[in-house]
Amino acid sequence: MLALLTSPEYAIFSMALVVMLGIGTIEAIGLGLGHLDVDADVDGNVGSDSLLGWLGLKTGLPVLIWLTAFLGCFTLIGFAIQQIATAVAGVPLHWSIAGGAGLIIGVISNAYVSSGLARLMPEYESTVIDTDDLIMRRATVLEGVSQRGHPARAKVVDQHGQAHYVMVEPHHDSDIIAQGESALLVRRAGPTFFIQPDSDTILRPL
Repeated sequence: MLALLTSPEYAIFSMALVVMLGIGTIEAIGLGLGHLDVDADVDGNVGSDSLLGWLGLKTGLPVLIWLTAFLGCFTLIGFAIQQIATAVAGVPLHWSIAGGAGLIIGVISNAYVSSGLARLMPEYESTVIDTDDLIMRRATVLEGVSQRGHPARAKVVDQHGQAHYVMVEPHHDSDIIAQGESALLVRRAGPTFFIQPDSDTILRPL
């Protein structure tokens, strides 16, 4: 069996299986990579939305769960293709032919699998937020000192009680926010949020 899985005709599917199991293990031991904030700025045209929806990426599932489902589909379909080819022709297909067919059928199959998983796990759909939804929420600086040009890592909790870790700089050039202090997120530029200390949020304009 091991010789079969490591043969050139099956190797691409075996590698996909190993990656899938690795992602599953990371999730199982609680590292929480499936909840990383993925801030991908995609042009909001109809073509992009349709493609993402067709791939199953607009279901609200975390990206790593979607990827795990895709790898599972690709692996199972690839093994099935090679087994059928062996039964019919006596030998498996070349890995590139089987891999191409497995990729196409796997993408199509995963669109349905992702939709099914999203229905089974509605909490993912209800707690997905846009990054800009964190603005006007309070964050606590966890590491370092936040000053202009030198962002620090901070923790902010969204309306669903989920923690997000972001990089923050003061909104005003003269402000310095030390570790352990809280501040209000007032705007965002790319991956960096700008904050105003709680001590003078009322006193100074944004």
